[in-house]
Amino acid sequence: MKIDQKVINRAKRAEGQLAGLIRMMEDERECMDVVTQLSAVHSSIDRIIGIVVAENLYECINHPDEDPAVQQEKIEKAMQLIMRK
Repeated sequence: MKIDQKVINRAKRAEGQLAGLIRMMEDERECMDVVTQLSAVHSSIDRIIGIVVAENLYECINHPDEDPAVQQEKIEKAMQLIMRK
């Protein structure tokens, strides 16, 4: 699967948020500040997961596998990823 540069940029942004979170914990910042940053990181990661799964489903639907059983399996796997959230 080819990952769009926008998704990579989102992941890099989440990486920066996570680095900031680690610094906050090392600096013993207030609990509420740390939890707020944790929530931001969590939201960023959830958004990335959603985008990747949606792109996967889009590919499955617009470029179906020749074998209907394989196609169904790909769609079911994508749905399982969505349900895990």
